[in-house]
Order: sequence, then C-alpha cells, then structure tokens
Amino acid sequence: MSQQTKWSQFAVLVSVFFFWGFVAASNDILIPVFKKKLGLAPWESQMISFAFYVAYTVGSLIYYFISKRAGGDILNKIGYKNGIALGLVISALGTLLFYPAAELQSFIIMISGLFIVGLGFSLQQTAANPLAIVMGDPKTGSQRLSMAGGVNNFGTTLGPVIVSLAIFGSVSSEAAKTADIGAVKIPYLILGAAFLLVAIIFKFSPIPNQINHDHAEELAGDKTSEVAAKPHSPQANGKSAIKYPQLWLGMIGIFVYVGVEVATASNLPLFLTKHMTGANGKPFTEDNVAPWVSLYWASLMMGRWTNSVGAFGIPKTVKEILRFVMPYLAFGVFLAINSIAKHDVTPFYVYGFVIIALIIGDLLSKGNPARQLLIFSGCGMAALIIGMTATSIGFKPEVSVFAFISVGMFCSTLWPCIFTLAIAGLGRHTNEGASFLIMMIMGGGFISVFQGWLAGDALLGIQASFIVGVLCFAYLAFYAVRAKAILKTQGIDYDKLESGGGH
Repeated sequence: MSQQTKWSQFAVLVSVFFFWGFVAASNDILIPVFKKKLGLAPWESQMISFAFYVAYTVGSLIYYFISKRAGGDILNKIGYKNGIALGLVISALGTLLFYPAAELQSFIIMISGLFIVGLGFSLQQTAANPLAIVMGDPKTGSQRLSMAGGVNNFGTTLGPVIVSLAIFGSVSSEAAKTADIGAVKIPYLILGAAFLLVAIIFKFSPIPNQINHDHAEELAGDKTSEVAAKPHSPQANGKSAIKYPQLWLGMIGIFVYVGVEVATASNLPLFLTKHMTGANGKPFTEDNVAPWVSLYWASLMMGRWTNSVGAFGIPKTVKEILRFVMPYLAFGVFLAINSIAKHDVTPFYVYGFVIIALIIGDLLSKGNPARQLLIFSGCGMAALIIGMTATSIGFKPEVSVFAFISVGMFCSTLWPCIFTLAIAGLGRHTNEGASFLIMMIMGGGFISVFQGWLAGDALLGIQASFIVGVLCFAYLAFYAVRAKAILKTQGIDYDKLESGGGH
C-alpha cells in the first residue's frame, strides 16, 4: 500500500543533510590553504579528506560492534531520531577542537576535530538515509533521498563560500591576499552551536523513532515469492546482510562513488592553481578557488533537485516541466550566493550549456536507479577524459575545469541509486546493510589521498591523475548492470516499478 510523505517531518530530517554538505565541501577550501601555509605535499594535504571520511568507517564499526554486544540493532533500541540527536552532539564536540587548532595553526588538532565531526555524521547517516527512503511511498524512496541530497548540496554550495570568506576576508579587499587560518574557528564554533540546537529539535520532533523494515518488501512489486524462496536466495537462508550480493557489491560501489566525488573536488584546487590564470593575467591563487569549488558542489545540487521532482505528488505535466526548470533554479542559487559574496560570476554563465547534458541523462533514465547509475557513470567517465585531454589538443584550461566540475552533476544522483539498489530486499537486515554502506564512505579519504599521491610531479601530475576517477566510474557502470540482474533473481524488477511520472 502506498504511503504519503509527511513533509513537515521530512523537512526536519533533511536539516542534517545540510550540515553534512557544509562541512564536507568546506574541506576543499582548507586543503589548499593548509598545503600552502604548512608546505604540505599534495597527498599530505589530502589527509583532511582522509581523516573526515575514514571517521565514517570507524563510526560504522563502532555502531556494528555495539549492536552485536547489545544483542540487537542499536538504532532499534535507542530510536532513530534519538540516534541522529546523539550524532549531532558528537559532531558538536568535534567543532570545539577548531578553536585550539586555529589558535595554534595545528594541522593535527584540526584533522582530529574533523575526525570527531565525521564520527557523529556516521551515526546520523546510518539513521537518516533509511528514514528518508521509508518516509513515504517506497517507489519514490530514491527520489526522496535525492531531495535530501539536494539540501545537502545547498550546504556544499554555501560552505566553501562562507569558509573562504572567513579565511581570506572580503574578496574585494587587499587583505584577501593572505589566508588567516585563525579565522576558521568562528564559523565552526557557530556550526557546533547549530548542531546542538538541531539535536534538541530532533529529540522533540514527531519524526518516526522506529522503522518497520517489512515495509521495504513492498519494493518487490508483485513479489514472485517462488523465486525469492529458492535455496540459494539470501532471503531464504541468510542470517547476515553481507550475504546479499547486491549489498557487498554496493559497498564497493559506495567506496568508489564517494571516492571519485570527493577526490575530484579535493584535487580541483591544485589543478586550478597550476593551470588557470586569475584576473588580468595574474597567477591563480588560493583565494580564487572558492567559487569554482562551490560550482562543483552546486552541480550535485542541480542533479539532486532535478531527480527529487518524482517525490512530489504533482501532475505528470508539471513534473516534466520541472525537470527542465530545477537544474537552472539550482544554478541560479549558486550564482546568487557567489554574487552576494562579491565573486565575479560572469565566467560561469557558459556552464548553463553544460547543464543540458544533465537534463538529457535524466530524461533517458526514466526514474530507474540501475539505468540512471549506468547512464551517469558513462557521462562521468566522458567528462573526466575530456578534462584530462582538452589542453593537450589545444583547448583552454577552462574547458578542462568545466569538464571536471561537471563530474559533480553526474555524481549527483549516484548515492540514492547505489543505496536503493544495495538495500533492496534486505528486509530486517536493512539497518545492518545501511551501516555497512555508510562504512564505505571512507573511499572519499583513501581515493583522495591516492589521487593526491599520483598528482605529484614525479608521478602522473595533477591532470593525468584524474584517471583514478575514470576507473571508479567504470566499476559503477558494472554495478548498475550486475545489481539489476541480481535483484531480478530475487523478484525485484525496477523496470516494472517505473512510475508514469518518472522523476
């Protein structure tokens, strides 16, 4: 039976998605600043990403072992909204370390603070992602997760701009030439206070505290039970989520997806400072990076706002119109934020033509998570190859930059696609499966450091190092095909579940 989404509750839930994005994207501003101020190698500066994303794995392992010791899933015991509130408090504690880190200009203390923030985010994500999927019609679960992701990317678009202003001051002033690491303590302390405030709101909100995971079985449509009950089927004899092939293959998928998304953004500033020129032919310096990083993360917002249209109960004609309007609305938000911050946005107008590729991919996917994963992975590979080769065949560096930035658009809907495919049919193992998936967010740390190592001048160099992302997308294309086949053997066919309104 279809279930209506309670939007007032959903609005409270997605507030945490904003925080995840704000912090994650702000890391991309911290990386080049600490690299220059402390004389770090490219791979050493990527330890910012490594500490933050590996915290997700450590947090998921802590969650798993506490659940095992407690004799059952810990979220089912303490409740989902309580779990999110606890995660927010943990993250708030991590932001406190930014004060001594900024005062002492200590790289170790700063990444320790980010690690603790990530630990809290791990618990929040384990609870919030399944909640977003089940808070309404299961057929539109991936679209709701995309909507939450769109809020996440509002945070990723705003974060680099706010943190850059804190570090460099007004971009129109002469003070912008010198980074002030000590200034980062203020925005992060304010962020910590916001974490505590939202934790209190969650504690007393009407958000469901429990999930009935049998509801997830509705995804099986007509439920060809004779297929699901075959002896080889995990549903018939599995006692652990890891025995579901769609899950463990999806875990690798999350690892490489977060890896390519984060590594592309984290290594973009190095490409910009090496290959781009600033205004009036001046060198491109760290204080020029923020709007470009902001556009990368805004590109994810464009895709997720577009993909979320299907979550609303609106007429098909309106949905079709919104599929063209939403990405440009998100692009307008990016332009507005950066205009308010006094960045020159005229170089970015041409990106409006690049957005057409997102719209075409969205139309072709028809709301099917496996098909969308395949199409967007192919587009991501093409974008990275263009970025790697454009300057060598005579194009300006801007072509490569916009190609690399467009990776954000093609990554935009991959999280809900992979997450939805990976937990489909897990039933009572859904929480365990979700925690395993969150664990693999560590790919953002490992792959960023790996690409940063390859980006050294003694190895591939920054431009060729993006081959790492090409390989990540290649695996995701494989997973799209393989997961579809696996789920069909379990009686789950998304081709039959496509709703008439698509996205």
